[in-house]
Amino acid sequence: MSLEWFDRVSGELQDHLKSICEKYDRNGSMIVERGSKHPRIEFYTELEDDERDYFSSLFFDPYNEEFYMESFDPDLGQISKVILSDIEDIIDAVHESFHNYLEEDEDDDDYDYAYEMDIDDDNDDLYDPDGENSDIYEIDVDWETPEVTAYIQDNEVEVTYQFGIVQETGDGVLKRINRIRTADDDLIKDETNFIFSKEEASTIIAMIASHMDSLSEME
Repeated sequence: MSLEWFDRVSGELQDHLKSICEKYDRNGSMIVERGSKHPRIEFYTELEDDERDYFSSLFFDPYNEEFYMESFDPDLGQISKVILSDIEDIIDAVHESFHNYLEEDEDDDDYDYAYEMDIDDDNDDLYDPDGENSDIYEIDVDWETPEVTAYIQDNEVEVTYQFGIVQETGDGVLKRINRIRTADDDLIKDETNFIFSKEEASTIIAMIASHMDSLSEME
């Protein structure tokens, strides 16, 4: 059992999809769920109220080391698996699912809003370099990884991370998003961005690694 193929495809898939489809570049996002028995990659768009509208799921069988999608046959009333043997097949399948999603939802008010809004995580980010709430500066970020789930609990709490590079300075950016589902079914989203230089990165990694045993698990 190996996740090497899963990790490699997860790392390359986002860039491939953005280059093949302008509409996906504007609206499509993906998140990696690595903790399941069959790890998966979920594809979605973000709606007005920070809700996610999922349009496709890509599963990975670690025992057979193969990707697959599930489809429902209304005539047979059964779910079937479609095996995707290489990354080109995966890209084509996700691309087709995305455009089917657009066609199905083009008359829906929620989708109209999501399509018009400029979801452009590859180019924009905001931070206060002085830490004094002075002027808010806009920086251009190239996101090198998809949004990866670090912690999830009962669909009520989810913590994800994403790593990027600041175009102008070459510094690293670590984006942390904390999503909490309240008892009233409201979604609270808190986003934090941490910017650091290449020289700082090795020190940060070493400090964390040397104190891992002292950390407590989240409850």
